[in-house]
Amino acid sequence: MTFDIPVMLMTVLTAVLVFIVVMISTRNMTSGVPRGWQNFFEWVIDFVRGIAGQFMDAKTSTKFVTLALTLFLYIFIGNQLGVMANFSVLYTEPNPALGITQEVINEHGHEVVHDGQTVKGVTVNWFKSPTASPSVTFGLALMVLLYAHYLGIKKDPAGYVKHWFQPHPLMFILHVMEEFIIKPLTLPLRLFGNIFAGEVLIAFLLAGSVAVVSLPLIVWLGYSLFVGTIQAYIFTTLTLVYISQKVVDEH
Repeated sequence: MTFDIPVMLMTVLTAVLVFIVVMISTRNMTSGVPRGWQNFFEWVIDFVRGIAGQFMDAKTSTKFVTLALTLFLYIFIGNQLGVMANFSVLYTEPNPALGITQEVINEHGHEVVHDGQTVKGVTVNWFKSPTASPSVTFGLALMVLLYAHYLGIKKDPAGYVKHWFQPHPLMFILHVMEEFIIKPLTLPLRLFGNIFAGEVLIAFLLAGSVAVVSLPLIVWLGYSLFVGTIQAYIFTTLTLVYISQKVVDEH
């Protein structure tokens, strides 16, 4: 097995940053007029609660605000890490700990000038958005979808089974495709594709001449911040939609 150590480190870093943000925002909470970080955090909570309220009644949505808040903060912060910095290391020799073998260098490496000689090397990005890795986005999506199915079974086992054959028994095939193919693919790929593409373009611009790429880079960094926020919103919203389909009686 090959473990993507940079992704593992950035995944942990994102979790730590979420914890720090929450801790700072809530350590001096007051029942009076909120200020500073508390004001920001209460705004985020109200924002997430508003999303949940679109698909569930107030009593039901309250149960999932914590999950939605955690997802939103984790994905939002994770999306922005690759915009904040870009730190890469070139490996011209095998490194088994990183899964870089001589075969990988020969097949996927690119030619560079190293110590006055042209050699092949593999570039490893050590500081990047964890959500730019499909393993992270698919892991998040799998967690969300399995949890939604668990809630549906827990709420009404008979109704959960009956749903697969409504409104016609032949709909079972479409329901299976939707729940086990379409949702598990579209939910993570949308997030991964947008963040990965953004980081590729940032890396491409950083490799160019400063005089030429400075303005485009600034514009793209600003756009990437916007895209990272929108993708966190979309993932959180779809999570609540999928959960509501399993716990709301109208569905």
